[in-house]
Amino acid sequence: MPAKTDTSSDGFSADERAAMKQRAAELRSEGKKGARKADALQAVLDSIAAMAPDDRDIAERMHATVMSTAPGLSPKTWYGMPAYANDDGKVIVFFKDAGKFKTRYATLGFEEAANLDDGPMWPTSYALTAWTPAVEKKVVELVRAAVS
Repeated sequence: MPAKTDTSSDGFSADERAAMKQRAAELRSEGKKGARKADALQAVLDSIAAMAPDDRDIAERMHATVMSTAPGLSPKTWYGMPAYANDDGKVIVFFKDAGKFKTRYATLGFEEAANLDDGPMWPTSYALTAWTPAVEKKVVELVRAAVS
């Protein structure tokens, strides 16, 4: 007879539950009248400021690169992390800091609305451990393609 497994847990870590609570609060605030892009930008800057120094450095550079490469994208927080959405409000690109879920690298990710399709298979996220000129060049290429 197989051993019983503990099914009392919902399967999510405390960090994952906290991220989901942040996302729920974001969704509630998006529905309020008078929500402005300036508030969303400030929320992104605040989320970056709260990161550990290594993550913050990468996130600040990624933020500047995305904003200069695709000024039509709107910054917003998504699950408490920096994200950039199109005119329809759909997230195109996001940043997940390593400290958020205690991983060894930060993540640059793209959502379904990003135009990165390349045949029957393509990457939708990239590990980031440092920001270099080569990384910046690749991010610019990816963001340009994603919004094309």
